[in-house]
Amino acid sequence: MCLAVPGKVLEVEDTGSNRLAKVQFGGITRQAYLDFVPEAGVGDYVIVHVGFAISRVDAEEAARTYELLEQMEMLAEEGPA
Repeated sequence: MCLAVPGKVLEVEDTGSNRLAKVQFGGITRQAYLDFVPEAGVGDYVIVHVGFAISRVDAEEAARTYELLEQMEMLAEEGPA
């Protein structure tokens, strides 16, 4: 089973060939490519699957998803690197 998770775009960087974003998923921050959602910007929520944002989602839908993940105890804080 594959799972795509919503995350909030914190920063966007255009490298010339790709658009990269720092995306926050609850307490975890990861890098994701924005090439499939060029309209996404800082403050937007995006659905990320295997490092690629595949669509935008509104803040309410992201909040509902986070609530469900918390109920299933599937959200974790990022630990030491």
